[in-house]
Amino acid sequence: MFLTREEEIMLEGKCGPAPALAMRLLVTLGQIFDAERMVAINSAQISGISYKNIGNAGLEFLENFADLGAQIRVRTNLNPAGMDLDKWKEFGITKSFAEKQLRIINAFRKMNIQSSCSCTPYLIGNRPRFGEHIAWAESSAVAYANSVLGARTNREGGPSALASAIIGKTPLYGYHLDGNRKPTHVVRVEIPVQGAFEYSMLGYIIGKKLGYGVPLVTGIHKKPALEELKAFSASAAAAGSIALYHIPRITPECQVVSKKNEASKETFFVEKSDFLQVIDTLSQTDIFDLVAIGCPHCNLSEISKLAKMVISKKLRRSVWAYTSREVYAAAESRGLVAIIEKAGGKVIKDTCMVVSPLEDMDIKAVATNSCKAAHYLPTTCKVRICLGSLDTCVKAALKQ
Repeated sequence: MFLTREEEIMLEGKCGPAPALAMRLLVTLGQIFDAERMVAINSAQISGISYKNIGNAGLEFLENFADLGAQIRVRTNLNPAGMDLDKWKEFGITKSFAEKQLRIINAFRKMNIQSSCSCTPYLIGNRPRFGEHIAWAESSAVAYANSVLGARTNREGGPSALASAIIGKTPLYGYHLDGNRKPTHVVRVEIPVQGAFEYSMLGYIIGKKLGYGVPLVTGIHKKPALEELKAFSASAAAAGSIALYHIPRITPECQVVSKKNEASKETFFVEKSDFLQVIDTLSQTDIFDLVAIGCPHCNLSEISKLAKMVISKKLRRSVWAYTSREVYAAAESRGLVAIIEKAGGKVIKDTCMVVSPLEDMDIKAVATNSCKAAHYLPTTCKVRICLGSLDTCVKAALKQ
């Protein structure tokens, strides 16, 4: 792997122990994947933020980096933490968990990383341009950045994304290279798809059918909205390892795919029966304790929709909407948070249902419109799932 003189100096420790440690990690990663060199990045996004996920070993790793004097070189965002950093007591989070979660956040702050925790950095100002190289770790954000924005990133791990943030570079391999960004399969969608829930199911179907690769998705005739693409990206990445997809009129690079090339790819079809199978696979119950939306984090439009559904009504079961600090502030200023709370719901920032300790809150079953959440929650939080659209879930929560 070729290193510039500046990179060699960092690797040798002449710029301090933190850059040296970061360089060792990145060089090792580059050697594993046969990267020829490093490439400069414009931003990073780090996963492994929740104490529930990384535990004491992860906390020690981050504090060690901070104590070595690590400082980031590019804009860097964090993934969701294990709790609302301000209102954790309201949700029964233990003091011990909270103290260690806050230590994690403080370690990042020492490295000059802003402590806004969200899986949708592109909604809170970190929106890379076409062709920019970045080092993002959140799987749904990676798929969105590669496929919708045309940025270039691999599906980083938390440590490698942090190392890239400190160095300002990442190894040049995988989806940073033109040759790896071309479609490997064709997926023909045979039925109309609309709404975030149906796009969430479509992403899940494609992720399960392919498992890996770069699908070219045809048959999408109406341009999907942001929240639909957000849901699609999350489920495709959760069900498989989809980090890049092509949709005509959506993916900036999709125009380079010719009909001749399309015909040579392995083709899969998506039909109505596939959608029914997703519900059968992921749903285990019709009875639930909690409606959880915001996986990935809600945008302002989704919180506004929820507020309209519950205004002047009373929820019979809890409804929690997860979002970023920035979107929360915008929703609060518009009175949307007050409407939802008056109905008996909650708008929660900094965290999400998947990385929070729901199992310690006496929650046994969760209704959600997210196939990603439905995929992970039975394992991460030991809950049963009721999968349905936002409209279906909220209406059920309003009933006696």
